[in-house]
Amino acid sequence: MDVGTMSGMAAMAGGGGGMGGAMGMMFGGRGNQAMHELVLRLGSTQAPAGGAPKADHFMPAIAGLGASVPLVTPRVTPSEGETIPGERPKGRLLIYWGCGAKAAAGQPVVVDFAKVAKGQIPPGLYMNAGSVPQEWQVRFNNSKTYGEWPNGQTRKVVGPDASLIGDHRIAGNYAPEIKFALNQDFMPPITGRSRAAAGGATELTWNAVPKATGYYAWVFSAKEGGDMVWWASSASQAFGGPVWDWLSPAAVQSLIGKKIVMPPTQTSCTVPAEVQQSGGEFMMGTLYAYGPEANFVYPPRPADPKIIWKPEWIARVRYRANTMWMLNGPDMGAMMSQRGGDEDEPEGAQQQRPAPKKKKCGSGLGGMLAGAMGSGC
Repeated sequence: MDVGTMSGMAAMAGGGGGMGGAMGMMFGGRGNQAMHELVLRLGSTQAPAGGAPKADHFMPAIAGLGASVPLVTPRVTPSEGETIPGERPKGRLLIYWGCGAKAAAGQPVVVDFAKVAKGQIPPGLYMNAGSVPQEWQVRFNNSKTYGEWPNGQTRKVVGPDASLIGDHRIAGNYAPEIKFALNQDFMPPITGRSRAAAGGATELTWNAVPKATGYYAWVFSAKEGGDMVWWASSASQAFGGPVWDWLSPAAVQSLIGKKIVMPPTQTSCTVPAEVQQSGGEFMMGTLYAYGPEANFVYPPRPADPKIIWKPEWIARVRYRANTMWMLNGPDMGAMMSQRGGDEDEPEGAQQQRPAPKKKKCGSGLGGMLAGAMGSGC
Protein backbone atom coordinates (compact mmCIF):
# COMPACT_ATOMS: atom_id res chain seq x y z
CA MET A 1 0.00 0.00 0.00
CA ASP A 2 1.34 3.42 -1.00
CA VAL A 3 -0.49 6.11 0.97
CA GLY A 4 -0.01 9.72 -0.11
CA THR A 5 -1.23 13.21 0.71
CA MET A 6 -1.07 15.74 -2.11
CA SER A 7 -1.43 19.51 -1.80
CA GLY A 8 -1.04 22.64 -3.90
CA MET A 9 -0.94 22.15 -7.65
CA ALA A 10 -0.15 18.46 -7.12
CA ALA A 11 -3.62 18.07 -5.59
CA MET A 12 -5.24 20.07 -8.38
CA ALA A 13 -3.54 17.83 -10.94
CA GLY A 14 -4.94 14.79 -9.20
CA GLY A 15 -8.53 15.96 -9.70
CA GLY A 16 -8.69 14.75 -13.28
CA GLY A 17 -7.64 17.81 -15.30
CA GLY A 18 -4.42 19.57 -16.20
CA MET A 19 -1.09 18.13 -15.17
CA GLY A 20 -1.33 14.54 -14.05
CA GLY A 21 -4.95 14.22 -15.22
CA ALA A 22 -4.41 10.60 -16.12
CA MET A 23 -4.01 9.90 -12.42
CA GLY A 24 -7.35 11.48 -11.55
CA MET A 25 -9.12 8.29 -10.62
CA MET A 26 -6.68 7.78 -7.73
CA PHE A 27 -7.66 10.96 -6.01
CA GLY A 28 -10.60 12.64 -4.29
CA GLY A 29 -11.33 16.14 -2.99
CA ARG A 30 -12.16 19.56 -4.38
CA GLY A 31 -10.74 23.02 -4.92
CA ASN A 32 -7.48 23.65 -3.09
CA GLN A 33 -8.03 20.94 -0.46
CA ALA A 34 -5.34 18.39 0.18
CA MET A 35 -6.11 15.18 -1.66
CA HIS A 36 -5.39 11.57 -0.86
CA GLU A 37 -3.55 9.06 -2.99
CA LEU A 38 -3.81 5.32 -2.51
CA VAL A 39 -2.05 2.67 -4.60
CA LEU A 40 -2.58 -1.05 -3.88
CA ARG A 41 -0.47 -3.85 -5.37
CA LEU A 42 -0.72 -7.57 -4.65
CA GLY A 43 1.99 -9.87 -5.97
CA SER A 44 2.18 -13.63 -5.50
CA THR A 45 4.39 -16.56 -6.42
CA GLN A 46 1.26 -18.67 -6.89
CA ALA A 47 -0.91 -19.22 -9.95
CA PRO A 48 -4.65 -18.51 -9.56
CA ALA A 49 -6.79 -21.39 -8.43
CA GLY A 50 -10.01 -22.01 -10.30
CA GLY A 51 -9.93 -19.71 -13.29
CA ALA A 52 -8.88 -16.11 -13.82
CA PRO A 53 -7.05 -14.15 -11.12
CA LYS A 54 -9.35 -12.49 -8.61
CA ALA A 55 -8.58 -10.56 -5.43
CA ASP A 56 -10.17 -7.83 -3.29
CA HIS A 57 -8.92 -5.47 -0.63
CA PHE A 58 -11.48 -5.06 2.17
CA MET A 59 -11.17 -1.81 4.12
CA PRO A 60 -12.68 -0.01 7.11
CA ALA A 61 -15.96 1.80 6.37
CA ILE A 62 -14.30 5.16 7.11
CA ALA A 63 -12.16 4.70 4.00
CA GLY A 64 -15.28 5.56 2.00
CA LEU A 65 -14.55 3.00 -0.71
CA GLY A 66 -17.31 0.54 0.06
CA ALA A 67 -16.77 -2.92 1.46
CA SER A 68 -13.83 -3.57 -0.87
CA VAL A 69 -12.00 -2.57 -4.03
CA PRO A 70 -10.98 -5.09 -6.71
CA LEU A 71 -7.29 -5.74 -7.36
CA VAL A 72 -7.32 -6.23 -11.11
CA THR A 73 -4.67 -8.10 -13.07
CA PRO A 74 -3.55 -6.04 -16.13
CA ARG A 75 -4.38 -7.65 -19.45
CA VAL A 76 -1.29 -6.27 -21.16
CA THR A 77 2.20 -6.35 -19.70
CA PRO A 78 3.11 -2.78 -18.70
CA SER A 79 6.08 -1.44 -20.63
CA GLU A 80 8.21 1.16 -18.87
CA GLY A 81 10.44 1.55 -21.89
CA GLU A 82 7.74 2.60 -24.34
CA THR A 83 8.08 6.19 -25.49
CA ILE A 84 5.80 8.78 -27.01
CA PRO A 85 6.47 9.11 -30.76
CA GLY A 86 7.57 12.56 -31.87
CA GLU A 87 10.35 14.73 -33.18
CA ARG A 88 13.97 14.36 -32.14
CA PRO A 89 14.40 16.33 -28.89
CA LYS A 90 15.92 19.80 -29.11
CA GLY A 91 17.36 22.27 -26.66
CA ARG A 92 19.40 21.90 -23.50
CA LEU A 93 18.85 21.01 -19.86
CA LEU A 94 20.96 22.74 -17.22
CA ILE A 95 21.28 20.81 -13.97
CA TYR A 96 22.01 22.44 -10.60
CA TRP A 97 21.93 21.04 -7.08
CA GLY A 98 22.45 21.96 -3.44
CA CYS A 99 20.96 24.50 -1.02
CA GLY A 100 22.73 27.86 -1.17
CA ALA A 101 22.54 31.39 -2.53
CA LYS A 102 25.12 30.57 -5.24
CA ALA A 103 25.69 27.40 -7.22
CA ALA A 104 28.81 25.46 -6.30
CA ALA A 105 31.76 25.02 -8.65
CA GLY A 106 31.21 22.61 -11.49
CA GLN A 107 27.60 23.61 -12.06
CA PRO A 108 25.61 23.41 -14.17
CA VAL A 109 25.92 20.08 -15.91
CA VAL A 110 24.64 20.76 -19.42
CA VAL A 111 22.60 18.12 -21.24
CA ASP A 112 22.21 18.68 -24.99
CA PHE A 113 19.11 16.69 -25.97
CA ALA A 114 20.25 16.29 -29.56
CA LYS A 115 23.51 14.73 -28.36
CA VAL A 116 21.73 12.51 -25.83
CA ALA A 117 19.48 11.22 -28.63
CA LYS A 118 22.66 10.16 -30.41
CA GLY A 119 23.90 8.36 -27.28
CA GLN A 120 26.32 11.07 -26.15
CA ILE A 121 25.77 11.29 -22.38
CA PRO A 122 27.66 14.12 -20.63
CA PRO A 123 30.33 12.86 -18.21
CA GLY A 124 29.22 12.64 -14.62
CA LEU A 125 25.49 13.03 -15.31
CA TYR A 126 24.63 9.86 -13.45
CA MET A 127 27.77 9.66 -11.30
CA ASN A 128 25.75 9.24 -8.10
CA ALA A 129 23.06 6.89 -9.39
CA GLY A 130 24.39 4.18 -7.11
CA SER A 131 23.88 6.44 -4.09
CA VAL A 132 20.11 6.13 -4.48
CA PRO A 133 19.41 2.38 -4.77
CA GLN A 134 15.95 1.31 -5.89
CA GLU A 135 14.12 -0.51 -3.09
CA TRP A 136 12.39 -3.78 -3.93
CA GLN A 137 8.69 -3.40 -4.71
CA VAL A 138 5.78 -5.59 -5.74
CA ARG A 139 5.48 -5.24 -9.52
CA PHE A 140 3.81 -7.00 -12.42
CA ASN A 141 7.16 -8.19 -13.78
CA ASN A 142 8.40 -9.75 -10.51
CA SER A 143 5.17 -11.59 -9.61
CA LYS A 144 3.73 -14.80 -10.99
CA THR A 145 0.25 -13.36 -10.44
CA TYR A 146 -0.44 -9.68 -9.83
CA GLY A 147 -3.36 -7.35 -9.11
CA GLU A 148 -3.62 -3.59 -8.59
CA TRP A 149 -5.87 -0.67 -7.74
CA PRO A 150 -6.69 1.92 -9.11
CA ASN A 151 -7.77 0.20 -12.28
CA GLY A 152 -10.34 0.48 -15.06
CA GLN A 153 -12.86 -1.73 -13.27
CA THR A 154 -13.94 0.91 -10.73
CA ARG A 155 -14.36 4.67 -10.60
CA LYS A 156 -14.10 4.92 -6.81
CA VAL A 157 -11.91 7.73 -5.51
CA VAL A 158 -10.36 8.38 -2.10
CA GLY A 159 -12.18 11.31 -0.51
CA PRO A 160 -10.46 14.13 1.42
CA ASP A 161 -12.03 12.93 4.68
CA ALA A 162 -11.18 9.26 4.16
CA SER A 163 -9.29 7.31 6.81
CA LEU A 164 -7.41 4.02 6.63
CA ILE A 165 -7.35 3.37 10.38
CA GLY A 166 -8.70 -0.06 11.26
CA ASP A 167 -8.78 -3.61 9.94
CA HIS A 168 -7.69 -4.52 6.41
CA ARG A 169 -8.12 -7.85 4.66
CA ILE A 170 -6.94 -9.03 1.24
CA ALA A 171 -8.54 -12.17 -0.16
CA GLY A 172 -8.25 -13.81 -3.56
CA ASN A 173 -7.58 -17.01 -5.46
CA TYR A 174 -3.82 -16.63 -5.90
CA ALA A 175 -2.54 -15.63 -2.44
CA PRO A 176 -3.18 -16.59 1.18
CA GLU A 177 -5.60 -14.38 3.07
CA ILE A 178 -3.83 -11.32 4.47
CA LYS A 179 -5.07 -9.53 7.59
CA PHE A 180 -3.62 -6.55 9.46
CA ALA A 181 -4.76 -3.42 11.30
CA LEU A 182 -3.46 0.09 10.60
CA ASN A 183 -3.03 2.72 13.29
CA GLN A 184 -1.22 5.23 11.04
CA ASP A 185 -3.42 7.35 8.76
CA PHE A 186 -2.69 9.67 5.82
CA MET A 187 0.04 12.17 6.63
CA PRO A 188 -0.89 15.84 7.10
CA PRO A 189 -0.27 17.99 3.98
CA ILE A 190 3.00 19.76 3.37
CA THR A 191 2.84 23.40 2.21
CA GLY A 192 5.71 24.96 0.30
CA ARG A 193 6.36 28.70 0.26
CA SER A 194 8.94 30.83 -1.50
CA ARG A 195 10.28 34.36 -1.40
CA ALA A 196 12.95 36.28 -3.24
CA ALA A 197 16.30 36.41 -1.42
CA ALA A 198 19.32 38.64 -1.84
CA GLY A 199 21.26 38.37 -5.07
CA GLY A 200 18.49 36.69 -7.04
CA ALA A 201 18.31 33.51 -4.95
CA THR A 202 14.97 32.05 -3.84
CA GLU A 203 14.24 30.94 -0.28
CA LEU A 204 12.03 27.85 0.08
CA THR A 205 10.28 27.14 3.37
CA TRP A 206 7.73 24.58 4.47
CA ASN A 207 5.85 23.37 7.51
CA ALA A 208 7.31 20.62 9.67
CA VAL A 209 5.18 17.55 8.89
CA PRO A 210 4.55 15.25 11.88
CA LYS A 211 6.27 11.86 11.50
CA ALA A 212 8.20 13.01 8.42
CA THR A 213 11.50 11.15 8.12
CA GLY A 214 13.10 13.58 5.66
CA TYR A 215 12.49 16.10 2.86
CA TYR A 216 13.53 16.43 -0.77
CA ALA A 217 12.84 19.38 -3.08
CA TRP A 218 13.38 20.18 -6.72
CA VAL A 219 12.62 23.08 -9.05
CA PHE A 220 12.00 23.09 -12.78
CA SER A 221 12.36 26.28 -14.79
CA ALA A 222 12.36 27.19 -18.47
CA LYS A 223 12.65 30.12 -20.82
CA GLU A 224 10.35 30.18 -23.83
CA GLY A 225 12.29 28.79 -26.74
CA GLY A 226 15.39 28.48 -24.55
CA ASP A 227 17.04 26.28 -21.98
CA MET A 228 15.32 24.20 -19.32
CA VAL A 229 16.72 24.19 -15.82
CA TRP A 230 16.46 21.50 -13.16
CA TRP A 231 17.61 22.01 -9.56
CA ALA A 232 17.48 19.53 -6.67
CA SER A 233 18.06 20.09 -2.96
CA SER A 234 20.55 17.23 -2.77
CA ALA A 235 24.04 18.33 -1.74
CA SER A 236 25.42 15.86 -4.27
CA GLN A 237 24.57 15.24 -7.90
CA ALA A 238 21.73 12.76 -7.45
CA PHE A 239 18.50 13.12 -9.39
CA GLY A 240 15.25 11.32 -10.02
CA GLY A 241 14.55 7.64 -9.64
CA PRO A 242 13.86 6.40 -6.10
CA VAL A 243 13.74 9.88 -4.53
CA TRP A 244 10.48 10.43 -6.42
CA ASP A 245 9.01 7.30 -4.87
CA TRP A 246 7.93 6.20 -1.41
CA LEU A 247 11.07 5.53 0.63
CA SER A 248 11.44 3.45 3.78
CA PRO A 249 12.68 5.23 6.92
CA ALA A 250 15.90 3.20 6.71
CA ALA A 251 16.51 4.31 3.13
CA VAL A 252 15.77 7.94 4.03
CA GLN A 253 18.17 7.79 6.98
CA SER A 254 20.88 6.47 4.68
CA LEU A 255 20.23 9.23 2.14
CA ILE A 256 20.32 11.88 4.86
CA GLY A 257 23.78 10.61 5.78
CA LYS A 258 24.81 11.03 2.13
CA LYS A 259 23.26 14.55 2.07
CA ILE A 260 20.87 13.56 -0.70
CA VAL A 261 17.76 13.96 1.48
CA MET A 262 17.28 16.77 4.00
CA PRO A 263 16.71 15.78 7.66
CA PRO A 264 13.24 16.12 9.27
CA THR A 265 14.54 19.03 11.38
CA GLN A 266 15.19 21.14 8.25
CA THR A 267 12.33 23.32 6.96
CA SER A 268 14.09 25.66 4.54
CA CYS A 269 16.46 25.57 1.59
CA THR A 270 17.80 28.28 -0.72
CA VAL A 271 17.63 27.83 -4.50
CA PRO A 272 20.78 29.33 -6.08
CA ALA A 273 20.40 32.56 -8.03
CA GLU A 274 21.74 30.88 -11.17
CA VAL A 275 18.62 28.70 -11.41
CA GLN A 276 16.32 31.66 -12.07
CA GLN A 277 18.94 33.49 -14.10
CA SER A 278 19.27 30.51 -16.41
CA GLY A 279 15.62 29.51 -16.59
CA GLY A 280 13.63 32.71 -16.20
CA GLU A 281 10.81 33.85 -13.93
CA PHE A 282 8.67 30.72 -14.32
CA MET A 283 9.74 28.20 -11.69
CA MET A 284 7.76 25.15 -10.59
CA GLY A 285 8.66 23.77 -7.18
CA THR A 286 8.00 20.29 -5.84
CA LEU A 287 8.56 19.11 -2.29
CA TYR A 288 8.39 15.63 -0.76
CA ALA A 289 7.99 14.69 2.88
CA TYR A 290 8.82 11.01 3.30
CA GLY A 291 6.89 9.28 6.04
CA PRO A 292 6.80 6.20 8.25
CA GLU A 293 6.34 2.62 7.15
CA ALA A 294 4.21 -0.17 8.64
CA ASN A 295 5.22 -3.79 8.09
CA PHE A 296 3.23 -6.96 8.79
CA VAL A 297 4.20 -10.59 8.36
CA TYR A 298 2.69 -13.99 9.05
CA PRO A 299 3.78 -16.08 10.79
CA PRO A 300 6.00 -13.78 12.90
CA ARG A 301 9.74 -14.34 12.88
CA PRO A 302 10.69 -16.97 15.51
CA ALA A 303 12.70 -15.76 18.48
CA ASP A 304 15.09 -18.68 18.00
CA PRO A 305 17.31 -17.92 14.95
CA LYS A 306 17.89 -21.66 14.47
CA ILE A 307 14.26 -22.18 13.53
CA ILE A 308 13.66 -21.94 9.79
CA TRP A 309 11.31 -19.06 9.06
CA LYS A 310 9.21 -19.05 5.91
CA PRO A 311 6.56 -16.31 5.88
CA GLU A 312 3.24 -17.02 4.17
CA TRP A 313 2.73 -13.35 3.43
CA ILE A 314 4.30 -9.93 3.97
CA ALA A 315 2.45 -6.60 3.82
CA ARG A 316 4.06 -3.15 3.66
CA VAL A 317 2.39 0.26 3.96
CA ARG A 318 4.42 3.33 2.95
CA TYR A 319 3.49 6.97 3.58
CA ARG A 320 4.37 10.22 1.86
CA ALA A 321 3.20 13.83 1.47
CA ASN A 322 4.05 16.07 -1.47
CA THR A 323 3.17 19.45 -2.91
CA MET A 324 3.75 21.44 -6.08
CA TRP A 325 3.53 25.21 -6.54
CA MET A 326 4.70 28.10 -8.71
CA LEU A 327 7.58 29.79 -6.90
CA ASN A 328 7.24 33.22 -8.52
CA GLY A 329 3.68 32.99 -9.79
CA PRO A 330 0.13 33.33 -8.50
CA ASP A 331 -1.16 31.17 -5.67
CA MET A 332 -3.02 28.62 -7.79
CA GLY A 333 -4.72 27.11 -4.77
CA ALA A 334 -6.15 30.49 -3.80
CA MET A 335 -7.25 31.10 -7.39
CA MET A 336 -9.08 27.78 -7.45
CA SER A 337 -10.69 28.60 -4.12
CA GLN A 338 -11.96 31.94 -5.43
CA ARG A 339 -13.25 30.31 -8.60
CA GLY A 340 -15.00 27.63 -6.63
CA GLY A 341 -12.83 24.73 -7.77
CA ASP A 342 -15.06 21.85 -8.86
CA GLU A 343 -18.00 22.82 -6.67
CA ASP A 344 -20.06 23.90 -9.70
CA GLU A 345 -20.13 20.30 -10.89
CA PRO A 346 -23.17 18.13 -10.15
CA GLU A 347 -22.85 15.79 -7.19
CA GLY A 348 -20.90 12.70 -8.20
CA ALA A 349 -19.62 14.23 -11.44
CA GLN A 350 -16.01 13.57 -10.47
CA GLN A 351 -16.71 9.89 -9.98
CA GLN A 352 -18.60 9.66 -13.29
CA ARG A 353 -16.01 11.53 -15.34
CA PRO A 354 -13.99 9.02 -17.42
CA ALA A 355 -10.31 8.80 -16.63
CA PRO A 356 -8.10 10.20 -19.44
CA LYS A 357 -5.94 7.71 -21.27
CA LYS A 358 -2.57 7.31 -19.58
CA LYS A 359 0.45 8.22 -21.69
CA LYS A 360 3.60 6.17 -21.86
CA CYS A 361 6.85 7.75 -20.75
CA GLY A 362 10.33 6.61 -21.56
CA SER A 363 12.68 5.33 -18.92
CA GLY A 364 15.39 7.82 -19.84
CA LEU A 365 15.89 11.49 -19.09
CA GLY A 366 12.82 12.58 -21.05
CA GLY A 367 10.57 10.25 -19.11
CA MET A 368 12.06 11.42 -15.83
CA LEU A 369 11.33 15.04 -16.72
CA ALA A 370 7.80 14.23 -17.81
CA GLY A 371 7.16 12.47 -14.54
CA ALA A 372 8.63 15.34 -12.57
CA MET A 373 6.30 17.81 -14.22
CA GLY A 374 3.26 15.60 -13.74
CA SER A 375 2.51 15.24 -17.44
CA GLY A 376 0.35 12.20 -16.90
CA CYS A 377 2.86 9.47 -17.62
